Amino acid sequence: MTQQIKSLTESRPSSAAKTGGIGGYLRKVFAIVAKDVATELRTKEMVSAMFVFSLLVILIFNFAFDLRAENLNTVAPGVLWVAIIFAGMLGLSRSFILERDQGVLDGLLLAPIDRSAIYFGKMIGNVLFISVVEIVVLPIFMILFNQPANILPMLVGVVILGTIGFASVGTLFSAMAVHTRAREVLLPIMLFPVVVPVILSAVRLTSAILDRTPFEEVSHWLTLLVVFDAIFVAASFMLFEYVVEE
Repeated sequence: MTQQIKSLTESRPSSAAKTGGIGGYLRKVFAIVAKDVATELRTKEMVSAMFVFSLLVILIFNFAFDLRAENLNTVAPGVLWVAIIFAGMLGLSRSFILERDQGVLDGLLLAPIDRSAIYFGKMIGNVLFISVVEIVVLPIFMILFNQPANILPMLVGVVILGTIGFASVGTLFSAMAVHTRAREVLLPIMLFPVVVPVILSAVRLTSAILDRTPFEEVSHWLTLLVVFDAIFVAASFMLFEYVVEE
């Protein structure tokens, strides 16, 4: 981790010239992603906690409901997204905690890089961690809720779009909450009201996929999901610099 922070804080003119432009920007973004991935591979704290939580949610709901054929597809979309959102919240709440507690965040802010590169690096890392959990949870969900395998590609598409929207604004609010004492409590209070359009659209699309509803009847939900993803990414991109400055 120290070596990666050093590479980000390198400020010699020759280095800046070599890493200028979009290529240099992307290298800095992926250096932050690599740092987060390396940290997670070493500790295995975030993904393991998210996976256990999401698996417990799906198992508990599966045994709690009387899942007859007539109500199976009614409750399944809600169960899936409760598992994804609350597991993702565990990951987002820890997104900036290690950086804050170990002083890495100060090093990132002192680095001669655009603040948006930090945002995109952290956001991509959060999407990756949530996606790793989803890769394992989705097949288990489909088996427990008796869903056919042919709907998996469409379901994966909706899950990816929902995850991007959730993680994009969640990364911004995580950076805000990390400076407070009650950060674990404050983050969901701030985040849930904002991501309601993304969650609602994702649940509606998931329900339509499970019910084999014609695409024309739910296309407006897909449009809403894509639009809010774009709005959240753009707004977070513009506001992140002001959020991380104390």
